[in-house]
Amino acid sequence: MSSYDDRLLELLGKLKLFGIRDRLESLLDEASRSDLDMRQTLTLLLEREIARKDARRIEMALKLAHFPMVRDLTGFDFMAQPSVDARQVRDLAAGRWIANGENVLLLGPPGVGKTHLAIALGREAILAGYAALFMPATALVAQLARAHVEGRLEDRLMHFAKPKLLIVDELGYLPFEPSAAHLFFQLVSRRYEKGAMLMTSNRSVGEWDAVFGDPVVATAILDRLLHHSHVITIRGDSYRLKEKRRSGLLQKTAATEPKPHTKD
Repeated sequence: MSSYDDRLLELLGKLKLFGIRDRLESLLDEASRSDLDMRQTLTLLLEREIARKDARRIEMALKLAHFPMVRDLTGFDFMAQPSVDARQVRDLAAGRWIANGENVLLLGPPGVGKTHLAIALGREAILAGYAALFMPATALVAQLARAHVEGRLEDRLMHFAKPKLLIVDELGYLPFEPSAAHLFFQLVSRRYEKGAMLMTSNRSVGEWDAVFGDPVVATAILDRLLHHSHVITIRGDSYRLKEKRRSGLLQKTAATEPKPHTKD
């Protein structure tokens, strides 16, 4: 390797063009085989650099989002859940609601795919360049309560207000203590018309008084969440129960029996 090559690699490193630097020889060989001129070669190099940076950004953003599993829209069975409008979901995947600081509520009984859709839409948000954070409702409230006791509430509120999209999963699975409901209200107020929120819940909005334990707080929270919102109500049986019926482990008549609250 010549001193000129060494100098070129040094300059690419200083410019943090590591995608080009680390594959310079193979990229130049590719340009030569394709008989590209100087401008076309430069375009090729920059396209590959941008692709590398995008891939690393997405990889890091997915880690920071703390999704509990890998889910995407291609894996959601819209045929099995006809109450879900596939066109509406794909429109939400475009991310305009996130840019506008709007909210999405995914409501329905356990096991109908709410969490799957929430993660999939969060993934689409990251691909579009938005920061996202996934939190179970109980864990989020526990963190706020702990921070309040330790005098760090403002820091936690700022932490949860920072991502452009905050996903709160399983709201209503367990009722909130009155003090926790007030903390959650502070977070919703902090994000109102500034950051988008996506919530999944097995309770209809008419039941949120019981979730928050305070009709006044519940009304104040809903007032902000529903002002700019998209509400998707999913009806139907749990995917998991369907699988058990297919395998013969659960009789169809069991579908009519009361079912305890379980995680989505």
